[in-house]
Order: sequence, then structure tokens, then C-alpha cells
Amino acid sequence: MKRTFMTVPAVALITVASQAHAQNSVTLYGIIDTSIQYVHNSGGQSTAISLVSGNQSGSRWGLKGKEDLGGGLSTIFKLENGFDSTSGALGQGGRMFGRQAYVGLQDTSWGTLTLGRQYDPLVDLVQPVQPDEYLGGFFTSPGDIDNADNSVRVNNAVKWASPTWGGFNLSAMYSFGGVAGSVGSGQTYSGAFSYATGPVTLAAGYFHIDNGNATLSTRSTTSADSLFSSSVNNAYASARSINIARAGGNYVIGSVTLGGYYSFSQYNPDASSTFKQAEKYNNAAVYAVWNVTPEFQTQIGYNYTKSSGDSSATRHQVALAADYLVSKRTDIYGVVAYAHAAGTDGLGQAQAVIGSSDIDAGKSSQALVTVGLRHKF
Repeated sequence: MKRTFMTVPAVALITVASQAHAQNSVTLYGIIDTSIQYVHNSGGQSTAISLVSGNQSGSRWGLKGKEDLGGGLSTIFKLENGFDSTSGALGQGGRMFGRQAYVGLQDTSWGTLTLGRQYDPLVDLVQPVQPDEYLGGFFTSPGDIDNADNSVRVNNAVKWASPTWGGFNLSAMYSFGGVAGSVGSGQTYSGAFSYATGPVTLAAGYFHIDNGNATLSTRSTTSADSLFSSSVNNAYASARSINIARAGGNYVIGSVTLGGYYSFSQYNPDASSTFKQAEKYNNAAVYAVWNVTPEFQTQIGYNYTKSSGDSSATRHQVALAADYLVSKRTDIYGVVAYAHAAGTDGLGQAQAVIGSSDIDAGKSSQALVTVGLRHKF
């Protein structure tokens, strides 16, 4: 029999390495989501059939990690890349880690402080009770005018998130604009809370985007990503600032979840804007989700949007979706949605746009059908 002898330093080294592995972690994760999509009325054309990435979840891969510093304190980080699964192209304007890129400290008693490119507190606390949290952005505001489907990430951001205190969660964020001579130019700030008790969850928050001081910089010099992706609000890209308030809640009854949310968004002009009167959007949505079985989920929802101020339009939208888990990491989904618009949106006759798909119909109505495959790793 061959015997192996280990020195004391070798044993100590193995012990330290084992403890470090237990206390620290780095995880590679991702989602690939691709669907075949049919749209009736797209850009003024009656038919559009295409392969689309990220209809349910944005395709991504990322690294996240945690180091235990002792005493309930840890260092955390996340680097998350977004990409188009149909072409391999980078998402979020070609950024390497365009979805998220931050480092921070997490304390079991005092919460989490993070610095970098990240989501605002409404995404963290209010979105989980909204309809788009379940089966996608087809259930949210047209053109995502209120950032309900988190089209916007924020650069240069410092964010604090509390632990859960008696059912309450709180979060606040401030982002530096970085414009010399004008501290407030391009800044973003936000705050939100949520409260959960039994089957009920309620949440609300406020989000402010400064779109840049046109005297000391150029308009749209801001720490926040652009909210202008469709005809619904493109006429107001020269806004001096954007204010968004959202509130919502849901109630779980056995295998059914009922919920809704309301938002008020205001796009404010100044002397450098191409419009003179603030544009306001009131948006409301209701939904129901039924977990038919642990593997099969369905959702139905209705969204209403009314704009006023510089221009006025009324929009209605209905959507129906289903999702089936083939395995713990792979699912197949389908969505049918319809939208109708009336009035004007600042660019002329209002066009229909279904949720955060951001596809201008070119006409007053739009229908969409999509079937997709999503894999998580």
C-alpha cells in the first residue's frame, strides 16, 4: 500500500482554501429567449413576420459574486451583458455590460449599498406587482412611457436598499449627471417602497430624470437611458425633465394572482424644447395570472392610457399569454395582443403600439402574435 504524507503547512493551506470557497462565490448565469413574431400593422405595412430576441426576458449572460467580510457584512458585484439572440449583437447601445455593472456592500442589518450602472428602485420594488413581471412587456404601457418595463438603466448611480423590516422594503437612488458647472444637469433620482402581508403586496415610487441643461451641455445629456423608443412619446425627446410616479398591488388567491398598477408621467419643457406645454400620461393596467399547474401558467390583462397637455391621445390594449415549463430551465410561451389608438401624439395621428415592443403600427390599430422558446442557465 502506498502511503501519502502531508505537511502541516499543506493541511493549513487546504483548510484556508476550503473556508474561502465556502464563504465566497462567483456565479455565471444567463437567459436566451428567442421567438417567432407576427405583427399586423407595422410601420404602415399590413404584415411583418420576424425572429425576435427577448420577448419574455431580455437575452443576457452575467457574472455575480459575493465575498463574506465577517460580522454580517459582504462585498457583492454584478456584471450583466445584454445581447440579441437572433444576431449575436450587443444590446443596450453596444455596451459590454449594458444591463448592469455595479459593486457594493451588503449588511444583514442595514441593507445594501451599490455603485455603478443599475436599475432604479421602482424596478426593484414596484415592478414585481405589475403585469409585465409575469409574462412580459405586452401587458404594460405603450412605448414604456412610464418605464414600467424597465427600459431605462441608470449610470453613475448610488443606490441603497433596505432589508425587510416588518414586511416593508425601502430603496433610494441618486445618480450624478457629471456636467461641469451644473451639478443638477443630467442627474437622476428615485425612491420606492413595498409592503407585503399575507396574500397582499403593495408598492409605490417616484422617478426623476433630468434630460440635460441645454446651455451647458446638449439636450439628452443624462445619466439615464433614453425612454424615447416609439411614436407614443418621441415628440417629447427634447423635454427638460421627466417625472414618473407609479403605484400598484396584487392579491394572491390560491393559484390565482389579481393585480394592477397606475402611473402618472410628465414630460416637462423649457426654452430649448421643441414643445411648449408639458405632456402628461395617465396609465392604468389590471391583470390576472392563473397557475393552472406548477408547469403551466396563463395571464390576461388590459391597459388604458390617456395623454393630455401638448397633445391628447387615448389608447386601449388587451393581451393574453400562456407559458409551459418543459423543464426547470426551459419553457415555451405564446402571446396574443391587440391595441387601438385615437387622437394625436405630438407627431400627428396617434399610432397603436403594443406594450414595450416599441413597434409603431403606422395605423390606429395593431395585432401581435408570438411563440417563443426561453432557456435559463
